[in-house]
Amino acid sequence: MRAIPFAQPATMSQTSSHALLNVLAANGVDRVFLVPGESYLGILDALVDFPQIDTVTCRHEGGAGYMAVADGRLAGRPGVALVSRGPGMSNAAIAVHTAQQDAVPLIMIVGQVAKKDLRREAFQEIDYQKMFGSIAKWVFEPTEPGQLAEAAFKAVRLATTGTPGPVVLVIPEDIQQQETEQPEWQARGHAATLPDARTMDDLAHALQRAQRPLVIAGGTLEQGEGRAALLALAQAWALPVAVSFRRHDVFPNTHPQYVGELGLANPAAQIAAFEEADFILALGTRLGDIPTQGYAFPALPQPRQVLAHCYPDPHIVGLNHAADYGLVCSPEALAQALALRAGPAAPERQAWIARLRALHEARAAWPQRTPQDGVDFAAVVHSVARQAPADLAVCLDAGTFAAPVYRHFPFVYPQRLMSPIAGAMGYGVPSAIATALRGQRAVCMVGDGGLLMTGNEMILAVERRLPILFIVSNNGSYASIRIHQERHYPGRVSGTALNNPDFLALARAYGMPAQRITEAAQIDEAIARGLAAPGPVFIEVASSLGSVLP
Repeated sequence: MRAIPFAQPATMSQTSSHALLNVLAANGVDRVFLVPGESYLGILDALVDFPQIDTVTCRHEGGAGYMAVADGRLAGRPGVALVSRGPGMSNAAIAVHTAQQDAVPLIMIVGQVAKKDLRREAFQEIDYQKMFGSIAKWVFEPTEPGQLAEAAFKAVRLATTGTPGPVVLVIPEDIQQQETEQPEWQARGHAATLPDARTMDDLAHALQRAQRPLVIAGGTLEQGEGRAALLALAQAWALPVAVSFRRHDVFPNTHPQYVGELGLANPAAQIAAFEEADFILALGTRLGDIPTQGYAFPALPQPRQVLAHCYPDPHIVGLNHAADYGLVCSPEALAQALALRAGPAAPERQAWIARLRALHEARAAWPQRTPQDGVDFAAVVHSVARQAPADLAVCLDAGTFAAPVYRHFPFVYPQRLMSPIAGAMGYGVPSAIATALRGQRAVCMVGDGGLLMTGNEMILAVERRLPILFIVSNNGSYASIRIHQERHYPGRVSGTALNNPDFLALARAYGMPAQRITEAAQIDEAIARGLAAPGPVFIEVASSLGSVLP
């Protein structure tokens, strides 16, 4: 291993790395996720002097990055991951993409080659501006020790304002150890704004005139008092609420005004009913391609419905849809202000709400199947839903096994759905670790494909005795892709079959109690034991593949 050139500072607790961590700590960062590397030894050393920051040592940079993404979503401030240059950052790249897709504040700190070697194609050097310039909100490579604190402060502000997202700080290895000033700057959130009084009056009048309004509620409402504001708005105005893609927990799914998720597989009858709306209030959603059903509802570029689109980022409002009311402001504040202006609703609304609710209930009814090639994983999800504590977090990987959760599980906050909007495999186990570290009991559901991507991080659950029930659906297949193969190339299976290890032996080697479910009669008891356990428990389900194939 080559020597790292740096000068010893006069005071080891006053280095540029301490300055960076001081600013992060001053802005609420109390946990970082990392895989150590020689290119940021100065920052690793400084962490010793910050006992208030929990250092979570991971086994793969992808796992560390996913944990930071989940932590940022839960905490409402940047999740922080630290990785080494080159291979380390390449492994962690999936987290930067996920944070961008999921609109989650993330600060990715990566070590870099020495300043004098920059842009010489040195060992493990990457130009991260080129690598992440189209994904990250900001990529910055300081070249002087005094810049680290300022860079951290700006990273906090940029990651959390407008559309939250990832920032990448690239720190050369020879500017981490010099003595610098130690500021403790604290970022102040932007004041919540509202449209002018005339626009608010017009909007309220349009909403009151609407006979068939629909709210599409997005992820911005996860933060602060967003959920309460949405509920108050819906009740005051008698509004049906559909949630955006995988944002189930922003509105209680058992409420009679909840009418479902706009996701990947909505029935044609449900979408046809939504299209009959005469007023759409898109609140805290980016109206991306999935909730809009491929930009068909609301239709591009000018929806046939009156569209009010509220999002706190001018880049998003009007990006694809021409809104009648383009509202660059706080969705929470707008919901609160509109709730206070509520008047008598059109009499047609109750029938409209009941119709949409009935369509949702029909879709959300639990299936009754008895497959011959294994256990119906929907029955496992149903058991979890029946026994779920009021504060359970359901942490999902990407895969077909998760479909019953999105379709049937009745989320009511403080229950949480921790799921990758990006559709990224490998998210499930790390997100469950990050969630449990925040003090919330978690169930992690993951497929046999995703488990072997980041399942090594389960050792953290054992190390810290985290209350996580890991449930792996083992159907011997990358089933999501197999489904597409069967639809487009029937009978021609290629690249989707999996030869799996003994998952129970693996879990037990990690130090977890483990059980295999092979028949429906075993489900309820196994789930009950797993949910009651004080530490991690592993359940493998011998899942039916045939029940999910077309």
